[in-house]
Amino acid sequence: MTETGETLLETPLHARHVSAGARMVPFAGYDMPVQYRDGVLAEHLWTRRSAGLFDVSHMGQAWIVGTDFETTARALETLVPADIVALKPGQQRYSQFLNDEGGILDDLMIVRPADPALEGRIFLIVNAGVKERDYAHLEAKLPGSVRLERDEDRALLALQGPQAVDILAALAPDVAQMTFMTGRFVEIAGAPVHVTRSGYTGEDGFEISIPADRAVAIWDALLADEAVRPIGLGARDSLRLEAGYCLYGHDIDEATSPVEAGLTWSIQKRRRAEGGFPGHARIARELEEGPARLRVGIRPEGRAPAREGAVIATPDGEEIGNVTSGGFGPTIEGPLAMGYVAKAHSAVGTPLHLVVRGKPLPARVVAMPFAPHRYKR
Repeated sequence: MTETGETLLETPLHARHVSAGARMVPFAGYDMPVQYRDGVLAEHLWTRRSAGLFDVSHMGQAWIVGTDFETTARALETLVPADIVALKPGQQRYSQFLNDEGGILDDLMIVRPADPALEGRIFLIVNAGVKERDYAHLEAKLPGSVRLERDEDRALLALQGPQAVDILAALAPDVAQMTFMTGRFVEIAGAPVHVTRSGYTGEDGFEISIPADRAVAIWDALLADEAVRPIGLGARDSLRLEAGYCLYGHDIDEATSPVEAGLTWSIQKRRRAEGGFPGHARIARELEEGPARLRVGIRPEGRAPAREGAVIATPDGEEIGNVTSGGFGPTIEGPLAMGYVAKAHSAVGTPLHLVVRGKPLPARVVAMPFAPHRYKR
């Protein structure tokens, strides 16, 4: 229970985190591990060079179900700007739920199952903090021929890092043949699980959806390999920041369009032309004319980090935006940030000032990701 009296939910792995010495914090209504005994820096670097195991069971897992794949896909396309109809069996795609103004209600992962027995079903993973809102949105907007099925009796693990494939393949050999953004069902430690080759760290790796009553057994089986260590939310955040990925509620929200956020790549050509999703008029206009502001990567000079909310200004003091995520990047050994600036100041190399504790600190716009992605294409 929090200081305000809120009763926190627990994932099926809560006892494992506590016994491992994790520092637990409230996050999205759950009691979650922010770090273990070695600390955030060590966990971050371990993931980059070996394999980190994350409990992300707080995320929302659900299915939308129709009579056939095209019916289900076209229903989902009324809510997201991605081309869902074109998904091949076993393919995963990133997209966003949009409001009528083209703002982002949430970002999510979408999977067309490879198993022909699941024809007509599409698997969704949504963010923990807004999953109930997402489910209500789906139930209100999906046509009567398509229904939502919450998959609440499941855990979700992420195994990330350059050794992840060898570690998971020792338990489920078929995963070694998978490529980035694909999914399949396999068996691990006697349990049927759904695996996607994806994650939010920039490293090669997997997300593993597991029956809740088998979560501890699979967690233990993965940690039995000395190359694997448990990783908390602190390093998860610094890893995704180095990868240049957005965090919902910080870098993207209901006022932000996918074009402003630099997520245009997630809107395929057919959807840009045809529309048929909320906010298409705004997004089409921004694609043609360019948005008024853009999300950019920023590298401060010196060692002082700029945190969320810091003002971004020109060198002559004109305020042009705000930092949405910032901190220290262990891999790049220096501070880094993301934020929105007026379009005229968004080019790589543009000099900026970040106002930290009232003091303007020199910085510049840089390309993202800050650390290279290492996926298996």
